[in-house]
Amino acid sequence: MTHTLKKTFAMLLLAIFGSTMLYNCEPDADSLGEQLFVKDAVQGNETSYDLIAYNINNHDSIRSDAAKLISDQNSQGVFPAVGILGAFTENQFGGQKASYITQMRMPIDNFDFNGPNAKVDSVVLVLKTPAYLTDSVKTQAAYDRNDFPVGNETVPVSIDKKTYPVFKYGRIGGQYNSMTVNVHEVTTFLDANAKPFTRSNVEVSTGRLLGSAVFDGNVSSVTVTKKSDNTNLFTSSNDFRIKLDKDYFQTKIVDMKGKPELQNAANFIRYFNGIRVSVNETDRYLFQFSPNDMQIIMYYKYDKTDNSTVTKTQTTLNFNVGAGNVHIGQYTYSRAGSSLESALASSSEVNGDPKLFVQGMGGPSIEVKIPEDAINALKNLYQKDKAGIVTAKIRMYVDAASWDNKHSLLGDRRFTILPNDGKGKENELTSLDFTADFLAGFPMYNVNKEPVYYDFIVTKTIKNIVESAKENKPLIINLGSFVKSATGGYFGAKYTTRATDMNRAVLIGTDKMNANRVQLKVTYGTKK
Repeated sequence: MTHTLKKTFAMLLLAIFGSTMLYNCEPDADSLGEQLFVKDAVQGNETSYDLIAYNINNHDSIRSDAAKLISDQNSQGVFPAVGILGAFTENQFGGQKASYITQMRMPIDNFDFNGPNAKVDSVVLVLKTPAYLTDSVKTQAAYDRNDFPVGNETVPVSIDKKTYPVFKYGRIGGQYNSMTVNVHEVTTFLDANAKPFTRSNVEVSTGRLLGSAVFDGNVSSVTVTKKSDNTNLFTSSNDFRIKLDKDYFQTKIVDMKGKPELQNAANFIRYFNGIRVSVNETDRYLFQFSPNDMQIIMYYKYDKTDNSTVTKTQTTLNFNVGAGNVHIGQYTYSRAGSSLESALASSSEVNGDPKLFVQGMGGPSIEVKIPEDAINALKNLYQKDKAGIVTAKIRMYVDAASWDNKHSLLGDRRFTILPNDGKGKENELTSLDFTADFLAGFPMYNVNKEPVYYDFIVTKTIKNIVESAKENKPLIINLGSFVKSATGGYFGAKYTTRATDMNRAVLIGTDKMNANRVQLKVTYGTKK
């Protein structure tokens, strides 16, 4: 090893282990890596160990209630609440469909609709999306309208409209742009205290179709300006609107004025259970929307009496469908004939699987075991050769023959890696804490772009097993990100965005005939 390389290697060690170890005047002779700091006495080595990696069947179910419907951190440092809608089918993972279920509440108990003879004019459901392509805006030329309704009159206005494509995961462009979004009445009581109503595979009954509209992959921002004095009459931003059945709302809501069903929230959510938003198609794309910003707006008129004069007065009622209601992301899958179906049927925790499938939203996870033979070999290096581990990483290649990321306009995937602490109360693999590396401030993984592989950092994890006889726990790999609090700290290992992560990947697993098989890569130094 040249002097320059030795110096570079020592600098790398300093960066990893810190200056305290480098300048320790009386180091422990049995300390892992102690000899590496003797001038001109370092010998760097890298070795690889095959790993046992296999697929974990999560049975297409995940907790997906309001507490879990969160997305990746935005530019303001916030993890916004999100719901997923759409459908996407491909041959590796099969078909996936995402719907959304929510309660609806009256804004005021025992509401009197401001006066007698209330009559519904129209009802609209408004969906807003948190993620859209601002650099692909299409501005429609402003146009005039002479009969825009304002109160009991109509006025001339100027209308300005801009449209933005949403971020999509799935089929992109052309014939796949449009899909039909439906809104149905839910006829099952959504019990917030019952476990089934926290899971993505929840089953509910639906009744009347309340509305339907074609979504073309774009959201709109609209400004309506009164021509006579340039006052702003209406503004909407990044939304998609669905017209709902006004006669249903007249009969179901308005005509129940003064009845027990509208008396309080407890009565109302048992009378009107909620709505389900879904799509007709099976092979388009998935996209995110903001559940807490969803609106159902009822436009109606009532009789207003002033000095014995009765006038029809127009107003609006905004139903509460945001925070505080039961929200459920409902995900259904069709795995028949897919590569995933075959992989799960033949999966082996003993020998590992040649292909690894990982998917958010309740899809499969990956578990990795470090064989005891590999641990014993490293312990032997530590005890006999006084070897010091510099870096340790689990390298996993994307199976380019099976999968690429062309389906996404979301950018790079995000992963989490955690120690497996056994089965939780919902019979899911759980982790009580982060990896030792993540707690020590190391990045969770690094990405190589060509060919695409992920190096999951396990340096401190391996050191703890080899040096301190810590338990050699399997490691779970999932899609998603850890959720942070407003102050920047992490809530805990079980708080991730996995329930709304639309990504998926096929990786190369335990396959001795494949040069890119999953391996533990360890760089260590020994004294010459």
